[in-house]
Amino acid sequence: MIKVAITGGAGYTGGELLRILIHHPETEIVFVHSTSNAGNNVSDVHTDLAGETELKFTDQFTDTGIDVLFMCSGHGQSKKFLEENTVSEKVKIIDLSHDFRIEDKNAIRNFVYGLCEPEKEKIRQAQNIANPGCFATGIQLALWPLAANNLLHAPLHINATTGSTGAGQGLSPTSHFSWRSHNFSIYKPFTHQHLAEIKQSLKRWQSDFDQEIYLIPNRGGFTRGILTAIYTDVKESIEKMYDLYESFYAAHPFVLLTRKNPDVKQVVNTNKCVIYLEKYQDKLLIVSIIDNLVKGASGQAVQNMNLMTGLPETMGLGLKPVAF
Repeated sequence: MIKVAITGGAGYTGGELLRILIHHPETEIVFVHSTSNAGNNVSDVHTDLAGETELKFTDQFTDTGIDVLFMCSGHGQSKKFLEENTVSEKVKIIDLSHDFRIEDKNAIRNFVYGLCEPEKEKIRQAQNIANPGCFATGIQLALWPLAANNLLHAPLHINATTGSTGAGQGLSPTSHFSWRSHNFSIYKPFTHQHLAEIKQSLKRWQSDFDQEIYLIPNRGGFTRGILTAIYTDVKESIEKMYDLYESFYAAHPFVLLTRKNPDVKQVVNTNKCVIYLEKYQDKLLIVSIIDNLVKGASGQAVQNMNLMTGLPETMGLGLKPVAF
């Protein structure tokens, strides 16, 4: 059994990680760390886990007896945690924050960017993983086949809408139910923090990539899921594009190509990314949908753990969406 620990376990990604790991056949959760909920039952905070676990949150940390550490604290907190706590080099770390996604030769530890499909072989050899951002995951999986084939030579226009869980558990005027429900808004147009990791990957896959990326992120009036719509100039036919994408993702069980315009409910509660393509004149439209808490966060983190520890990639991630 792989012995795992979670820091920042009281938040949305921590809760989603617990839901997956409790039922993972090869993992044992040693402890769940939280400074704000120390001593409380995990099931009192994540109430859907009542009857599923007897774990309590603790504010005590030790690296003794653990194989994998998942770090689910807010941005900036993971780097601080590693500076303040000793974690053996033998412990594999999977960080779900933004702290180590951008390559830094002076980082505390050497982190591999954990976008599972393009980076699978690197992940298998890695000791530390920087789990990608949710918007970044959906956008990059939509663009990887094009970049890897040197087909990105025009600006990228991206419109992406996320559910309210993408904002985290901390309350703010735009995360209250009374504001979010039956509402829709744009935030951080052209400047979203995930752009840096997207540009980093595109440059790695297509070395001459120098196009503008116009990202418009939206807040949707639903709880979870991301729908991303991208268009750019591509001259190849729609059939050639489907052949390209299907060949790229044939060996990747969580990325599915569809010929029918998809919707978010098809992926909510799953580790899937569903991609749809359409051509209009010389414009290629790529639609990508994921669950921001699963494929965009905790599910991908478990997928990374499976790859790092030699387990089947899909283990513990056989999840299906709720139909309605």
